[in-house]
This record gives sequence, structure tokens and C-alpha cells, in this order.
Amino acid sequence: MGSVRSRVRSKLLAGGRAFALSFESIAGSTTLFVLWSLSLAFVPLGVGLVTTPWVTGLVRRHADRRRRLADAWSGIRIPVPYRPFPRDARTGFVGQTERTAHILKDPATWRDLRWLLLDMTAGYVLLVLAFGLLLYPVEGLVLAAGLWRVFEDDTYWYAFVPVNSQATGLMAAALGVALLHLGLWASRPLLRLHFVLARSSLAPTPQQLSRRIDHLTETRHEAVDAAASELRRIERDLHDGAQARLVAMGMNLGTIEALVEKDPAQAKKMLAMARTSSAEALTELRDLVRGIHPPVLAERGLGDAVRALALRMPFASEVAVELPGRADAPVESAAYFAVSETLTNAVKHSGADRVWVDVHHADGMLRISVTDNGRGGASMGTGSGLGGIERRLGTFDGVLAVSSPVGGPTMVTMEIPCALS
Repeated sequence: MGSVRSRVRSKLLAGGRAFALSFESIAGSTTLFVLWSLSLAFVPLGVGLVTTPWVTGLVRRHADRRRRLADAWSGIRIPVPYRPFPRDARTGFVGQTERTAHILKDPATWRDLRWLLLDMTAGYVLLVLAFGLLLYPVEGLVLAAGLWRVFEDDTYWYAFVPVNSQATGLMAAALGVALLHLGLWASRPLLRLHFVLARSSLAPTPQQLSRRIDHLTETRHEAVDAAASELRRIERDLHDGAQARLVAMGMNLGTIEALVEKDPAQAKKMLAMARTSSAEALTELRDLVRGIHPPVLAERGLGDAVRALALRMPFASEVAVELPGRADAPVESAAYFAVSETLTNAVKHSGADRVWVDVHHADGMLRISVTDNGRGGASMGTGSGLGGIERRLGTFDGVLAVSSPVGGPTMVTMEIPCALS
């Protein structure tokens, strides 16, 4: 009995979800389809250059919500295939033109538009069937309970049953019970079919998946190269720094052992030197460990690690963090060192006296912006280290955008798709 009740509850839940989703399907998809069509029509007039990126952002959030619901409610995974924006994000009319052109060249944009059209027609019909077959039987039962008397002088049609008496009311009730059984059986498959229909429009083609695999292969190779370079740096720092000091300290201790009875004063001087060398070696080892994985990052998370990083900068800083949880350790590490490199670039090249760092998580993305009031003029191809940051983020499918007009300010924005725990 408990299992039957549980199955009935799950089927009714599917109908309720279909009912709620139907409003998004008909109202949301129709509105966005009209807005996007008008925005596209106004592109030649220049107005669409401003509205198209904004409307496209709304459409993508709408589609991403449907992807999340498809996964959560029916276990259907729909990939997110949007192309990242170009490295250099310009401002002004030229930037808007490039942004709109990039959006229109992305095949995923046109798949979203096709999905909106499909969602507000066939997708909506499937949702209506999913909950309608559960609601419509109620009318048949109410007619049999006495509502038929309202239509006693006229014939009321319940589906194909003419209701004008108690007998025909009972026939309507019997049809309602049959439709209810059909609705309980079909609600979940119809809801799943709705998401399958969405996947057929939103999912990338095999050719695009192939390009995606090529991109991931390239970023993984870059990650391996970066890891090998980091290992060589660690080996070099150990060999030239702490190791050399420890070797020298060992030699000094041997000399001290020989002088401790013959020349105590000289032995005391050399002991002081050995103590200084050991302190310097310990400092270098701590710096080396901090460069591999800062303890504050492991213990207190990305927000506090970025705050501690900003406090060490030689200019004023403001850090705003809004993270309801923690990302995976590799993602936190990549984000931390990306911020560290960005702040280092600001110190070296910007001439700024103030920097603002914003860290937050929304829509499945970790977003970080670093803004300084320096001279500006930063770009990806000038050897400023931004290329290395982009490669580091690319390992996690992250993107980097730079806005740095001459005269400032410079804003570096980073996005990494991830979930928080």
C-alpha cells in the first residue's frame, strides 16, 4: 500500500510540475521569442546592437533553467554549448557591435531561438496534457455529484458524453475515472517527453561536440605543460634557495664543531650565522609552500584567501565576497592564483593606487572581477601575464575578459563554471 501511495504521489507531483512549468513555457518562451525577434529586426537600425546581448542573456538564462529542471526532474542532461566571448572585451559602439556579431555567429543562439518556438507550441501542449489529464477528471466527478442539474434544461458535453441527467452524469464520472488512470500513467512520460523535445533543440550537434572535445584536449595539454613548468620552478627554487642555505648551514655546523673548543668566540659568531640561515631557509620554504597551495586557502576558503592576498598589496583594496559554499579544491586554487596574478600585474604595470575585487557565485558560475584605477591599456597580447591566467582558467572551461581603455580603469573578469558545496 505504501509503495502504491508513493507512486501515485510521484505521478501527481509530475503533473503539478507540468502545471507550474506550463506558465514558463507559454508566457516566458513567447515573450522572449517576440523580444528576440524584434531586437534582431532592429540590429540594422543600431538599436538592436544594444538590446540583442541583453535579450540573449535573458534567453540563455531561461534555457539554462530548463536544462537544470530537465536534469533534476527527469534525469535528462542537456549540455551548455555557448561559445565564450573574445579575449579583449572592448567598450563603446565597437564593443557592442563585436559582442552582437559574436552572439549571432554562435550556433547555440539559433538553437535557443528554435527551442523557444518549439517550447511555446509542442512543448506547451505536452505540459498541458501532463496536468490536464489529472485535472479534467475532477469535472466528471463533480458533474455526477449533482452539478449536472445546472444543465438539466440544456445539454452539457463532457468530452463526448452529453450530460443532462444523473445517468449521463455517472457516465461522465466513469469517463473521468478512466481519464484519471490515463493521466496517472502518462504524467511522468509526458513531462519527460517535454524535456526530450527541449534536448533535441538545445543540445549541440556531433560536429560541435567534436570541436568541444578538441578544445578540451588542447586545454588539458596546456594544463599538463603548466604543471610540468610549475614542478620545474619548485625544483629550481628548492635547489637555488632553501637547499643551498641548508647545505651552507651544515658546513658551518661542521666548522663550529671544530672551533667550539679552540675559538669559542668565533664559534658563537658562526652559530649566529647558522641561526640566521636556518630562519631564512624556513621563510623560503614557507613562501614555496604558499606558492603551491596557501594554507589560508585550504583552511578558510577562497573568500578569506583573496582578502589575505589583497591585504599584502602595496595599495588600498576593497574585497566583496558572496559565496554560500565552497568550490572544489582545484577550482579554488585556480581562482586564487588567477586573482594573485591579476593583482601582481596591477602592481607592476597599472600605476594604480586602489583596487576592487568582487567574488560571487550565481547561475552555476564562479565570477571574479578585479578592477583598478590605473592607467589602463592592458591587453591579452602584450606579455602581461593575462595569457597565462586564461590558460589556467581554460583548464576548468573558464573564460577571461579584459576591459582596459587607455586612461583606465582596468577590469579583469573571470568566470569558472562550478558548483558550491
